[in-house]
Amino acid sequence: MSEREHDETTRPAVFRPRHRHALEASPATGLRKELPAEVPVSAPAPAEEDVPQERPEPGPTGRQRLVAGLWPPRVTRAQLIVALLLFGLGFGLAVQVASNSDSDSALRGARQEDLVRILDELDDRTERLEDEKQGLEKQRDELENSSDQAEEARKQTIEKERQLGVLAGTVAAEGPGITMTIEDSKGMVEADMLLDAVQELRAAGAEAIQVNGVRVVAGTYLTDSGNGVGVDGNKINAPYRFKVIGKPQDLEPALNIPGGVVQTLEKEQATVTVERSTKIVVDALRAAKRPDYARSSSQ
Repeated sequence: MSEREHDETTRPAVFRPRHRHALEASPATGLRKELPAEVPVSAPAPAEEDVPQERPEPGPTGRQRLVAGLWPPRVTRAQLIVALLLFGLGFGLAVQVASNSDSDSALRGARQEDLVRILDELDDRTERLEDEKQGLEKQRDELENSSDQAEEARKQTIEKERQLGVLAGTVAAEGPGITMTIEDSKGMVEADMLLDAVQELRAAGAEAIQVNGVRVVAGTYLTDSGNGVGVDGNKINAPYRFKVIGKPQDLEPALNIPGGVVQTLEKEQATVTVERSTKIVVDALRAAKRPDYARSSSQ
């Protein structure tokens, strides 16, 4: 046996398929076409009743919301302005109530005779105003009914001029009234205290006032001047002597009312004496000033 035959007899047989294309594999899939990947079977969803229900968190209470809205404070400019205005209004009302309470407490603590005297003084003022009203009405009736209205008008004009001269301090005056003397050994009396006395006397019906030789008129002003007081620029010293013409029954009680002029001065360790008189002479005069621009419309 030759070598070729021996090789063919010893070489194993190779199976060659009939249909070659059945074993040919595409380059992408390899030697054989693989089966699709297996889809994993999902676990069955649990029943709804088996799932635990989550409880909602509790919300803030009404008090907590109120505290959160109030703190920290959020103040705007408009709110700040309104707050300042309300504060000012409240402060003014508090001061007014306090002042009223002080006056009420003064009257509440007054004696019965003092209260009666205050009521009498008010009645006297009312009566004085009523008399003045009746006098003006009488003058009007005389002018309307007089046969010689020109002469009557002249008489009333002269009388009115005299009255205005007394008020203006250009003429001397005399009549019933009081004399008030203020001794100030401690030097505690100030100008505003004397001004209160002047105003109280005017309110009680004083028609002419003179202080230490200085005539007091409508435009009089008082200032503190060293150890004394200045009246219209004229310095006066204690004792201060007021000469006042008016109804004594009205002037003296007006100075002695509770919390009035006399009590205020006595608190400052001053001594006040008030004397009534049937004849008080006020002879301090003021120079008549001619106005620079104003003229009578009748000229």
